[in-house]
Amino acid sequence: MNIDPAHNGVTLVFGASGYIGSNLVPFLVKHGDRVRAVSRNLAVLEGREWRGVECAAADALEPNTLDSVLQNVHTAYYLVHSMAAGASFGDLDLQAAANFRDAAARAQVQRIVYLGGLIPENPESVHLQSRYETGEVLREGSVAVTEVRAGMIIGPGSAAFEVMRDLVNNLPVMVTPKWVFSLSPPIALPDLLAYLVAVANLPVAAGKIYDAAGPEVLTYAEIMRRLAKILDRKIWIIPVPVLTPKLSSYWLRLITTVPVNIARALVDGLKHDVLADDTALRAVAPIPLRGIDESIVDALAAETNHDIPAHWVEGSIACRNFEPRYSYYAKQASGSCHSTSSPAALWREICRIGNGGDFFALNTLWWIRRAGDWILGGPSLRRKRRDPDSLRIGDVVDAWRVIAMQPERKLTLLLEMKMPGAGVLEFEVIPDQDSFEVRATAYFHPAGIWGLLYWYPLVPFHLWIFKAMTREIVRRAK
Repeated sequence: MNIDPAHNGVTLVFGASGYIGSNLVPFLVKHGDRVRAVSRNLAVLEGREWRGVECAAADALEPNTLDSVLQNVHTAYYLVHSMAAGASFGDLDLQAAANFRDAAARAQVQRIVYLGGLIPENPESVHLQSRYETGEVLREGSVAVTEVRAGMIIGPGSAAFEVMRDLVNNLPVMVTPKWVFSLSPPIALPDLLAYLVAVANLPVAAGKIYDAAGPEVLTYAEIMRRLAKILDRKIWIIPVPVLTPKLSSYWLRLITTVPVNIARALVDGLKHDVLADDTALRAVAPIPLRGIDESIVDALAAETNHDIPAHWVEGSIACRNFEPRYSYYAKQASGSCHSTSSPAALWREICRIGNGGDFFALNTLWWIRRAGDWILGGPSLRRKRRDPDSLRIGDVVDAWRVIAMQPERKLTLLLEMKMPGAGVLEFEVIPDQDSFEVRATAYFHPAGIWGLLYWYPLVPFHLWIFKAMTREIVRRAK
């Protein structure tokens, strides 16, 4: 295959904080590219700690932010979608694509590589229709576009894969919607990344649309059975026709931790058989493809071996107590308060958490929870702080352990209590015009149904407690 000669331009990954983007960036770095990673939230990208990667912030819905990040870009990967925005995500996707298309033309970008979705005949899915129309909008500009369309991706963090993993790990008997018999050609995450890199450097791929698929076409039920076999679990699948796509999305919300808007869009697309003709792509990029069993084994191994380039909130195995059965995605609850005190003063108070049993507010409730953990054999009430006023990575604070910190910005504590899941408590000091927001957030990776039953009743208490805690931190700093 003919490859473009090496270019001196930058490779842009637009939407680098998303699932594909966060995996594509380090893949490109290993490939030898000069990479600029762009997202709306710069702090998330900086939290990845990618070496040799330029990180920048921009929003495709704000055209004035695009020109600077597109400077000196040769190839731009467009990986943006707005599923999390709710019912209006389709219109937002089209506007974002138009803005990016025009800015890429102004910057004289040579190629846009867009990751779309496999399109069935007469799709009813708003999500799939939006992915199709986004590609059409990008192609209306002067920059050559290469679109790669993929269906289900087998890899840690993939929404479809995580839904199936939650089901297999936690529901030995599944009452499922009839869409479990829809057909799909799942592709391994590393194979999809290899395709995306290959087509970007092929002159023949300019202006082309390619289907990307793995070597097997399977129903979702078959994939779950193969996953169960690899995980050494027994499952029984009982399809029920009355579970419509809308009801299915509510059902998934109750039994998995995949974000609800993503789950709803996902289920909407699962009504169809989604097939692919990857003949053209395999002709121009003849890479060896993994079958479903190898794809699953590799995905589980990548997670265990810390090969996932993702922020801990998005599923770090270390923040799930190295337990793959705990949900990849985290449930979360937070509270905040604004302050005019300096970051140094706020940070000083945050670092005193737990000193002498003082958790800033509602200490009686904290003591009851800690006592319950002590009775169950947990670390609460058994451990003391190294220093009453300062913290460093590795320090213990009662049932918590410091796992990350950015002085005057962020403190991350891993919860080591006895509980049906794994948790993290994070404090942040966030600049906000002429003041600072102090935010406390709990992230919880539940262990199946029992973990979710533990989490949901606690959400109102978390919201109340974290608001009170941050208010007291602000008061003391003043």
